[in-house]
Amino acid sequence: MKLSVKVEYACRVLAHMARMHAKGELAHIEAMAEEEAVPPNYMVQILGELREGGLITSRRGKQGGYKLARQPELITLFDIVRLIDGAMLEFGSGKQGQSGRRVAAAWGEVRDAMEAQARTITLDKLALSGAEPMYYI
Repeated sequence: MKLSVKVEYACRVLAHMARMHAKGELAHIEAMAEEEAVPPNYMVQILGELREGGLITSRRGKQGGYKLARQPELITLFDIVRLIDGAMLEFGSGKQGQSGRRVAAAWGEVRDAMEAQARTITLDKLALSGAEPMYYI
């Protein structure tokens, strides 16, 4: 399984918007592209998909910009992946052979577990600013 670069960029952009949301400000393409290391021309395409999918709204004009369509704690990684890439994990529908059904069922369980975990991670968690989490071995 490999998620697309577009999903990664969309997550970064939405995390940026979540930080702006906390400040009550609109996000601007140039700032998001620079701060989140997303190519500006690709940014426009991603923002269009996010707007059409209902995750963000936009305001035109000199005072315009982009903002989240709902609170950051109500937007999950699952929502983002589903909108940008479709399914989190796709596998062939072939259930042929003696083990086909069991193999398909096993991959279905993996997909369900991934989706369940992705539903627990929200934009407010991705948008945390300050020190990075510490990991100990």
